[in-house]
Amino acid sequence: MDKLLLSGKRVLVVEDEMLVLMAIEDMLTDLGCTSISVAGNLDKALDLIATEKFDLATLDINLNGQGSYPAAKALSDAGVPFAFSTGYGAQGVDEEFGRHLVLNKPYSNRNLIDVLTVLLAESASPQLAA
Repeated sequence: MDKLLLSGKRVLVVEDEMLVLMAIEDMLTDLGCTSISVAGNLDKALDLIATEKFDLATLDINLNGQGSYPAAKALSDAGVPFAFSTGYGAQGVDEEFGRHLVLNKPYSNRNLIDVLTVLLAESASPQLAA
C-alpha cells in the first residue's frame, strides 16, 4: 500500500540542504511519486507555487537563514496541504502556522508516510465554502 501512496501526486519539496533533499526525493519515489518539484530557496519556491499545481508539499522552515513562511502562506492561499520539515520541532513554527504538521529532522520513511497520509486525507476532503 505505501508503495502506491503518492501514485499520480504532484509534490513540492522546499529544502536547502542537498543531501536532505536527495533523501526526501528517494523516499517520495519509493512511495510512487513521479512528479517531484524542488526548490532550494524562497524565490524558487514562490515561483513554483505561482506557476504549478501541487497536491501537497513539505517546507523546510529555515532556507539559508530566510524563513519559508511566505511560501507557506502562498500554499495556504492555493489550498495546498503542507507540512513543515525542521530540526527545530513544533515549537519552531510561527504560531500563525501552528496547525500544520511538523516533520522533525531527521525523520524516517515511516514519519514521512504518516504525515503524507494525513496531508492526502486533508487534500481529499472538500473545502467548505466561505
